Amino acid sequence: MPLLVHIAMVWIAGCAIGVTSGDGGWSTSTRLVVGSGLGLVVALVIAQGDRSLSGARLNTEQPFWRDARLLALMLIGGAAVLLGQAELQWNHSCRRWVAGTLAAGQPVRVSLEADLIPPARAQGIAVVASCRVPVWVRATSGRLAAGVWGTLQGTGQPTDRGLRVDGAVHPAAPERFELARRFRGRAGQHIDALFGGHAPVVRALLIADQAAIPPSLRDQFAQAGLVHLLSISGLHVAIIAGALQTLGSALRLSRLVATLTSLLVCAGYVVLLGAPAPAVRSAVMLAVVALAEHRQQPVHAWTALALGAIIPTAPQPSVVADLGWQLSVSGMAALVAARALLHRWRHGDPARPRHGIALRCTRWLQRLHGWRRALLREIVTGIVATLVTAPLVAWTFGRISCIAPFSNLLAGPVVAVIQPGLFLALLLAPWPSVASWVADAMRPPLALLNGIAAQSAAVPYASLAVAPTALGALCAALASAAVVRASAARRSLPALLVAALALTGAVWAPTIVAPSGRLELHVLDVGQGDALALRTPAGRWVLVDAGRRWEGGDAGRRTVVPYVQARGGPVAAFILTHPHDDHAGGAASVLTALTPRLWWEPAFVTPSGTYAELLRTGMARNIPWHRVHPNDQWALDGVSLQVLAPDSAWTASQENANETSVVLRVAYGDIVFLLTGDAQAEEEAWMLAHTDPALLRADLLKVGHHGSRTSSSPPFLAVVQPRLGVISVGAGNRYGHPASAVLARFASEGIPVLRTDLEGAFVISTDGHRLDVAAGGEHWSVPPRRGRR
Repeated sequence: MPLLVHIAMVWIAGCAIGVTSGDGGWSTSTRLVVGSGLGLVVALVIAQGDRSLSGARLNTEQPFWRDARLLALMLIGGAAVLLGQAELQWNHSCRRWVAGTLAAGQPVRVSLEADLIPPARAQGIAVVASCRVPVWVRATSGRLAAGVWGTLQGTGQPTDRGLRVDGAVHPAAPERFELARRFRGRAGQHIDALFGGHAPVVRALLIADQAAIPPSLRDQFAQAGLVHLLSISGLHVAIIAGALQTLGSALRLSRLVATLTSLLVCAGYVVLLGAPAPAVRSAVMLAVVALAEHRQQPVHAWTALALGAIIPTAPQPSVVADLGWQLSVSGMAALVAARALLHRWRHGDPARPRHGIALRCTRWLQRLHGWRRALLREIVTGIVATLVTAPLVAWTFGRISCIAPFSNLLAGPVVAVIQPGLFLALLLAPWPSVASWVADAMRPPLALLNGIAAQSAAVPYASLAVAPTALGALCAALASAAVVRASAARRSLPALLVAALALTGAVWAPTIVAPSGRLELHVLDVGQGDALALRTPAGRWVLVDAGRRWEGGDAGRRTVVPYVQARGGPVAAFILTHPHDDHAGGAASVLTALTPRLWWEPAFVTPSGTYAELLRTGMARNIPWHRVHPNDQWALDGVSLQVLAPDSAWTASQENANETSVVLRVAYGDIVFLLTGDAQAEEEAWMLAHTDPALLRADLLKVGHHGSRTSSSPPFLAVVQPRLGVISVGAGNRYGHPASAVLARFASEGIPVLRTDLEGAFVISTDGHRLDVAAGGEHWSVPPRRGRR
C-alpha cells in the first residue's frame, strides 16, 4: 500500500482516540505517548505485512527509531490525538455554554436545516458568541422556516453530539440566512409539494434530512440491510456525477468539459448540503481520479480512498465518530478490497502457480462474461461490504442483516435510476408542471424501493438481533479490518486466521463481560402500546407489559422476546399493569419464550381473548402468579420494586381497566423510576390520598396512558416532580396521543419528554446517582432539578 494510506490510518486512529478519551482523565503527555505508540504499532504492523512503506523494501536490519518514516508516523499519531482532544474539549465547553444560556432564560440565535412545525424535530445550529453548536430542536410553540435566523428559548440537554432542545422558536428580525440552510429549507418545501407520501425518503436521499422518516421505516430498512441508502453517501454523489457525465457525452461535450462540469456541480451540491463527511469523501475521490486521468497518471484506489477519508477529518477530527463517515469509508474500503479479490481470482499470482481446485476456479472465472461476470462481481462485493460494515451496523442498530448482499443487489439499480431523477425534479422545481411530471415518473421506482425493503425485511431470519458489548464490538471491528486485508493482500491466509480468532472473541465476549452495575430501563418501540424492560445491575430482567397484538402476530414475539434474548440474561419477573390488549397482547408469547420466575398483575378480569390466552399460558408454564397489593415489595440485585397501587377494594369497584393499572416504584440508590401503566386521573387521586408523597416523588415518570389528557393531572405531577418523562406511543395513532395539553404541562415545568413515536426505542440507565439517556444515537445525562430534595 502507498505511504499515504499508512498516514491516513495512523491519523484516523489518533483522531478516534482523541475524541473518545475526553472523560478518561488522561494528561496531555499520556495522550501524546498513546498516540505516538499507536502510530508506531500501526506502522510496524503494516510494514511487516507489506514489507514496504513507500514502494521500497523496508530495511529490517536497522532499528526502527532510525527510520524517519516510522518516526513521522509516530508524530502524526500523537498530533492527531491532541487535535481530536482539543476539538472535543472545545465542543464540550460550547455545549455547556449554550445550555447554560438557555437555562438562564436567555434566548439564543438558531438556524435550522428544515422547516420546524410542532411536534416535529429539526436539526440546525445554535450560536452564542463564537460557539456554533449542533442542535436538535422540538418546538413547544412557534414555527421557524429553514435557513432563517431565529431565537430559541427553552431547556437544552447537552449530548455527545450537540444539544437537544425543547422550547419556543421565533423568527429574528431582521431575517438573515445561510445559503446552505436556505437551500435545504426551500428544497424540502419543493420535495414535500412534489412527492407527497414519499417525501420523507426523498428528503433523505436528496438533502440528507432524515427527521421525517418514521422509526418503523428506518427499522425496516435496517433489517433489510439498506439503511445506508437513507443518508447522503458517496453512492448518491457518485451516481449524480455519473449521470452528469453521461449527459455531457450525449451533448457531445469534450471529456474534459463534461468531467469538470460534473465535478463542479457535485462540489456545489455537497457544499449546499452542508458538506456531510460521506459526500465530501466521495467528491474528493472523484476529483482525485479525474485529475489523475487528465494527467494520464494512474492513481492507486487506496490512495484515492485515503485522501477521501482523511480530508474531512482535518478541519474536524470528531467526524471519525460520525456513523455516516464510518460507513462511507468502510464501505468504500470493502469495495476496493472486493475488486482486488476478484482480480486476483481471475488472473492469479504469477509468482504462485495454481493447481487443482484453485486452477479450475480460476479458469471458470476467466470464462465468465457479460451479465454473469457482473452478477458475480456484485454478489462478492455485497458480501465483503456486509462483512466489513457489520460491526458498525450491529453497534448502532442492534442487528446484523443477513440478507443485505442480496437486497442491495436488487436495490442498487433502483437507486441508480431514482437518484438522477430526483435530482432532476429538484432542479426543475421552479417550473412546477415539468417538475411534477418528473416526480410522478419517480413514484413507481420509489414504491419499488420501499417494496424491496419491506419484502427483504419480511424474509425469515433476514436479520439477527444482537447487543454487542464494547469488547465484542472491538473484536468484530478487528475481524472486519482483517477481512479487508485478506481481500486486498496476495496472501490471504494470515489475515483470515486473524479474522476467525477475532470473530470467536466477538461471539464469546458477551459471556465473559462482567455485569454493568447499572439499572437500565429499556423503553421498547411497540407502536401504540406499552412494553418496558428493567435490567438489573446483575443482568436480570423485569418486564413490564408486552405491547399489542394483531392478526397473525404480536409485539411480544416480534419485539420483546428478540430484544431480551439478544442481550442475554434471565427474566426474573413479568408484571402486567392491566389486561388491555395494547399492554397484554404480547404477554403470552413472552411467558412462552422467556419463562419468567414470577408473574404479577392486578387481577382485573376482562372477557378479552388475549387475557384468557395469557392465563392459560401461565398455567401451562407453571409460572407463579401473584395478585398485587399496595406495599408489595421485592429486592432484586440491589433494586427495590414496590407496588403503590391498586388495592383489591379499588380494583373491585372499577369498570375501566386503566384505573386498575399497577403503579410500580423502582428505586436504585438515590434514583427512583415511577411506572404508571395507563393510570388515569382517578387512580392518581387515589394514590395522592393513600400514599406517602415521599414515595411518589421520582426522577423518571413513565407518563400514564400514552400521554392522554385523562392522565398526568397537575396535582399528581406537582407531587412526583420528575426530571424526565417517557411516553410509549405509536406514530400517527388515531387517539391523538400524546395530548398537547399534557406536553404543555411538562414543558411549563421544564421537564423533558422522550417519546417512542419520535425516538424509537431508547434506554435510561443509572448508577444510583446519575441519570443517563441513550436515544436516537445520542447520549446525555439528565441534570438534577433545582430545589429537589
